Amino acid sequence: MSYIETYYRRALGPDAVQRPALEGRVKADVCIVGGGLAGLTAALELARRGRNVCVLEANRVAWGASGRNGGFVSPGWAARYKNVQRMVGPDHAKELHRLSTEGADNVLSNVKAFALEAAKPVHGIMGAVRYEAADDLKAHRDWLEKEFNYKVEFKSRDEVRQLLVSPRYYQALLDPNAFHFHPLNYARSVAREIERLGGVIYEGSPVVETSLDGPTKVAKTSYGSIEADHLVLASGGYTGNVVPQLKRSYLPIATYVMLTEPNRELIASAIRTEVAIGDDRRAGDYYRLVDGGERILWGGKITTRTTEPRLLGRLLHKTMVSTYPQLKDLPVEIVWSGLMSYARHMMPQIGRLQPGVWYCTAFGGHGLNTTAIGGRVIAEAVAGETDRYKLFAPFGLAWNGWIAGRAAAQLTYWAYQAADLFRERKSA
Repeated sequence: MSYIETYYRRALGPDAVQRPALEGRVKADVCIVGGGLAGLTAALELARRGRNVCVLEANRVAWGASGRNGGFVSPGWAARYKNVQRMVGPDHAKELHRLSTEGADNVLSNVKAFALEAAKPVHGIMGAVRYEAADDLKAHRDWLEKEFNYKVEFKSRDEVRQLLVSPRYYQALLDPNAFHFHPLNYARSVAREIERLGGVIYEGSPVVETSLDGPTKVAKTSYGSIEADHLVLASGGYTGNVVPQLKRSYLPIATYVMLTEPNRELIASAIRTEVAIGDDRRAGDYYRLVDGGERILWGGKITTRTTEPRLLGRLLHKTMVSTYPQLKDLPVEIVWSGLMSYARHMMPQIGRLQPGVWYCTAFGGHGLNTTAIGGRVIAEAVAGETDRYKLFAPFGLAWNGWIAGRAAAQLTYWAYQAADLFRERKSA
């Protein structure tokens, strides 16, 4: 199967030849189901430890959300910190936040280790707010430095508007340690490193059946099977029903991204910084300049069903123009969508299903750092090195609620939108 048309797909060169599908019977130390960033990271960590690793991917490496996202890498989880703290307590919440920072550091260290120019990392992500929040942002800045020795910069309204020529924004926090990059090129570089270390990746190989109860775990595809001591389930928003416990535990949420046509001069009249921008609204806007400022890559909106991307593209364009009226004549070139996996508690689902069977999924909303740390802690557990994966035990495979769960997720999103709008109008 080919990659869908996205900004990232266009950058692939001749090395994008599809890997072969699994045929015949194969034995390995570890079989990983899912060739997104969670599965690839786990495979890389295990290959570095000398384990014989095989990855089964139904489509192509990073075909789903791992290769279609906004490209933002920063600490944090999809769940707000105060919600995590409410669920697990203050000390546990701090440990989890440190893990999220370690995940971001892990991605950057890999980019450097691979000398990966094609990933094009650019440092700086600015979280802007659309209401008066100077005191709250300064307090958050001070808390991050005190509790985690993590430094971010406060930007006043005047400073923000020098960078973002928009009537919408008030203040911001700039994280100079965070960065944005080309996630598909990164994922493919991780795959090449796995293969260099002796691992094997099979594409076009959806798992149709598993046998998990014996000492040897078996994953079967249409034309072959892998027998392994350990099986890691690392699929995401496109998870099938082969392991019903996983299928029942996540919500597939669609998100949307658009790419504008090139117009450096017009774009520079609105956005005067190469740092990436996001806001603190739930499922708010996130965007960044690409191609050296020639275009804008703009994402946002979530739905519990996949909507025709062109329809959402018009909504994204409307949102962009409401933020930057001067961009009303900047056309959209392409729009794409993708399914993320969310758990109802908004935290990743990382743990042991039974002896020798592991799961590492539900990274929607903050995936690029969290897939990295998720893959790492599962690899450590498989290797018998640490039990850090148990930090995620409070966030288990909670039932997703089926249709009622999807409806509740959509209603919650609309409620967040209403609260955001009320807060903005109070500051107007």
